[in-house]
Amino acid sequence: MARIAVIGAGMGALTAAARLAVAGHRVAVYERTDTYGGALRRFERDGFSFDTGPALLPLPAVYRDLFVKTGKEPLESCVELVQVDPSSRHVFADGTAVSLPNASRAGVVAALDEGLGGGAGKRWGDFLVRAREAWDRTRRPLLEEPLWPNWQVLAEREPYPSVPHKRLLRTRRAGTLAEVGAWELRDPRLAALLESHALGYGLDPRAAPASAAVLPYMEHAFGTWYVRGGLRELARAVYERCLARRVEFHFGAEVTGVLEKDGRASGVELADGSVAEADFVVAGVAPGVLARLTAGTLLRDKSEVKPQGAAAGRLTLLLALRGPRPAGTAHRTVVHTPDREAELEALFGTAAGNRRPTVTVLRPDDPRPAPADHEAVTVTTAVPARPGPPHGDLVDHMITAAERAVPGLRDRLLWYETRTPADTADETGAEGGAVPVPALAAAGGRLLHPSNGTRVPGLFTVGGWAHPGGGLPHAGMSGALVAGLIVEGPEFRGSQ
Repeated sequence: MARIAVIGAGMGALTAAARLAVAGHRVAVYERTDTYGGALRRFERDGFSFDTGPALLPLPAVYRDLFVKTGKEPLESCVELVQVDPSSRHVFADGTAVSLPNASRAGVVAALDEGLGGGAGKRWGDFLVRAREAWDRTRRPLLEEPLWPNWQVLAEREPYPSVPHKRLLRTRRAGTLAEVGAWELRDPRLAALLESHALGYGLDPRAAPASAAVLPYMEHAFGTWYVRGGLRELARAVYERCLARRVEFHFGAEVTGVLEKDGRASGVELADGSVAEADFVVAGVAPGVLARLTAGTLLRDKSEVKPQGAAAGRLTLLLALRGPRPAGTAHRTVVHTPDREAELEALFGTAAGNRRPTVTVLRPDDPRPAPADHEAVTVTTAVPARPGPPHGDLVDHMITAAERAVPGLRDRLLWYETRTPADTADETGAEGGAVPVPALAAAGGRLLHPSNGTRVPGLFTVGGWAHPGGGLPHAGMSGALVAGLIVEGPEFRGSQ
């Protein structure tokens, strides 16, 4: 039985802790804040409650596997999972709108044909077929296996099978997600639908590789799910599973250093000066935090790759509305920007000033988050990751955009709270409140993440800032990979 110190209580760290405890190890988690869950937090006021991090769960099989592997109670015995249908409603700049069924390629194709016309459904359906090929080519190396030592192969190879595009006597193939939208989908509304999946993860579609096509594919293939009571309930369930497996938790316990002895990790030092000895250390923290804890120790395999560039955070409005949620309301509505170029430049370029953003409006069909005859609504958009309050009139523009999804919103509004990247930074330690993106192939390796092993034997990284990157499913997969590497050793090659 090994002693294992886990730094942080985010979802990747919790999944690793539960799996390691079931394997017979003594696991202790040290979390600098007063609660678990990382970005999966909850804000409560006047009987309203809101998720302040992720609010929907793609690929729930990752957490189903966790609960099967760590005990007899399945996930559905611990939380109530609901498949969201429609998966999303999209309101485009020209006023057209379409609702997309959950996990039904045929249904999505029919809805797009009816709503957008002009063969839009067929073009999107053909795109999903190509996206599935990219998924099949990258699923194991990017999600289910430790990062390959020769990761450069993933960096150089574009797995998305782009369609040849003839222009000015030249034949080209799409190399970015924006080019896929322009050359293969050939409809600004379909392109906006595609690019919204990148923006949802804080990715610039003009720079994101074509392999980012796997992001909408995951949603269409495996569905979108909601946890009754909010996704904070998922964090609670994983935390309680850890407790049931005798994982020790120390909250308000800030780790200030990773100890080394004889060339390997030997424990952690805490802010109060105490030391917790360990045979392995698992760090579920952002890169800047880990660098401070290890006096600048570099992560192996990916340490020489250039960073992905400008990072994005989230600006979120938590709206308390009088009046009930109307029957038949979509859980998620994406209201697309009327000025794509201005939005992308404000997010990822050098342009300053106000913008009319793409916003996601979340209205769960769930009585728990609000008092009777009231509604809790969340509106979110991507913003540059940096400290400080939002600039200009962005909040007002977000409310204006949200009114296209919630008619009469301003008249119903009781109050709202604003959550900025500074709040994310306080809760997760990520510089500027940045949100990690999922690992993607191609793009020169910019969107690969450091491997779970490090240059220090016995020190591992887990969570959104490590392989395989950001997103709730990816965090769960990261925990499984770290547990496998510790239990089975360097020869571990992932689940079969």
